[in-house]
Amino acid sequence: MIKPDVLKKGDIIGIVAPSSPVPIEKAYMAKKNIERMGYKVRLGESCWGTYGYLAGKDELRAQDLINMFADQEVKGIICLRGGYGASRILNKIDYEVIKKNPKVFVGYSDITVLHTAFNQICNLVTFHGPMAASNMSDNIDYFTIKSLVKAVTMTKPLGEIHNPKGEKISCLVKGEATGEIVGGNLALVAGTIGTPYEIDTKGKLLLLEEVEEEPYRVDRLLTQLALAGKFEDATGIILADFKDCIPKEYESSLSLMDVFKDVVVPYNKPTIFNLKAGHCPQKVTIPFGVKARLVAHQTKLVLEEGATKNG
Repeated sequence: MIKPDVLKKGDIIGIVAPSSPVPIEKAYMAKKNIERMGYKVRLGESCWGTYGYLAGKDELRAQDLINMFADQEVKGIICLRGGYGASRILNKIDYEVIKKNPKVFVGYSDITVLHTAFNQICNLVTFHGPMAASNMSDNIDYFTIKSLVKAVTMTKPLGEIHNPKGEKISCLVKGEATGEIVGGNLALVAGTIGTPYEIDTKGKLLLLEEVEEEPYRVDRLLTQLALAGKFEDATGIILADFKDCIPKEYESSLSLMDVFKDVVVPYNKPTIFNLKAGHCPQKVTIPFGVKARLVAHQTKLVLEEGATKNG
């Protein structure tokens, strides 16, 4: 895997909106807060874009992303927010530009499809972590920012990943597994099945998170991955944060844990639940594409390889 250069204070960070828009005031708030952290910030054209539920038309969002990678002054890229739209630009991205200009790339939720594409097509290590408007414009969480900064500013392995205080990780299947971490949002991962951007989980640790999907919908998405062989191929499974995935429509619904036990546990792969990555208020930043070790019975996830290099 290609590792991006480590970020340093004073570096320029680009902000792009590959998915949905936000009021420009939130983008400016995020810019100021990131500048307070010691970085310079360059807002991409897509940060001003609006086309219905998208931050501008597909061509604008794709070109803005490409331009940020091509810009030699920009050392890292943070996505503005998730929402919807990243899938629409997958076939409009010049992946050769990204291969030739590897740099820190951060986001989660709808950004999942870009992580998968950059990991598999460009062999680029990326970071599943907070976004500018979603997590850095207001109500900034210290734990979240500390985890992000640590992940993108050190070249040595991150070691054991720790949850916020009071958040316990559970073991669903005992055992130990190693591999690069891949994945992201469950709905987006499932949406890649049958496309040229289908996620490859062979020999990998598969991380999944979700938000506001009822158990039966989580069941449907997990079953799609199961039928596609993704759990069988994986060495281990990290069920991260499943925020507000509670029954609403069916009074006699299965619980989220029932769904995990029915669909995931039978594969007997080392599995943990409640690693705080995803839509939770406090979140850890997880590099995708570096070697990690999952010791499920000890509820430990250990990053054994650095995610960045000295430039």
